[in-house]
Amino acid sequence: MKHMHQLKSIWIAGALLLALGHTSDLFAGQKGAIRVSLDNYDWKKVSGEHFFVYYTDDDKFAKNVLDKAEKYYVRIAQGLGYPRYSGFWTWDNRVPIYIFADHKAFIQATDQPEWSHGMADYTHKQIVSYAWGEGFVESLLPHEMAHLIFRDFVGFKGEIPLWLDEGVAQWAEESKREYMSQTAMEYYKEDKLLSIEDMMKLDIRLLKDMDRIYIRATKTREGKMAALFLDVESLVKTYYLESVAMINFMIDRFGAKRFTQFCRELRDGKKLEEALQSAYPNKMKNLDEFEERWREYLEEKLSS
Repeated sequence: MKHMHQLKSIWIAGALLLALGHTSDLFAGQKGAIRVSLDNYDWKKVSGEHFFVYYTDDDKFAKNVLDKAEKYYVRIAQGLGYPRYSGFWTWDNRVPIYIFADHKAFIQATDQPEWSHGMADYTHKQIVSYAWGEGFVESLLPHEMAHLIFRDFVGFKGEIPLWLDEGVAQWAEESKREYMSQTAMEYYKEDKLLSIEDMMKLDIRLLKDMDRIYIRATKTREGKMAALFLDVESLVKTYYLESVAMINFMIDRFGAKRFTQFCRELRDGKKLEEALQSAYPNKMKNLDEFEERWREYLEEKLSS
């Protein structure tokens, strides 16, 4: 094939690191229980309208987390076009956020891999991390909240591809949107994006061989099929970058209301292509047309 690329790893943000292993933050309620030992800690607590923040050390950090969480709750729900249900995450249904004093305590309590910085447990509807500053407050917190909000809306019964779930969570990290959007256009320009077929079937939770080189399908700007040669870190980064870029396309091009309708169709049991056809009639009737519209969108952005 003419177009073959070896991508180099640039970075893996906190959310990427969470996903590189078992992605337990995504499907804790569906893939078995996560061990979280919260006993034997002298927890302090601050309470908000939708959250309880439990912490052991820094009062100021905990209050900042609560303040940000309440703001993110409104912003994420409104940004996705989801209604705020009466009693949604309020009173006894408030979501607990547990903040350990340091990374060592977090790892010991959760049995997560060493690279993990936080997790969302859907079974118990809680977020667990540690006090690691702006990276937690500005990135991981909205990411994990978006997982919970999204799953509260769509549930687990429908055909929800992994890229959609992770794309929504990454989209919630507002500080990264511009960077991710610009980088996605660069990847498109250089023929480095995965094909939609690969995005649908790829389960990054199973990528455990750090020394392996993966050969994945791509499509060039001219519409020809080609191949990418990627190490694990590069493949994960590309997957996440593309996931959020596709969510951004759907919301930016067609609006939050149509995206909400699309998610509602999935919640009600429709297959992915049926949901696309219902929410985006005469625009995207199937995955091939979805990919075509998205690439047209990227081409327009590059030309503007």
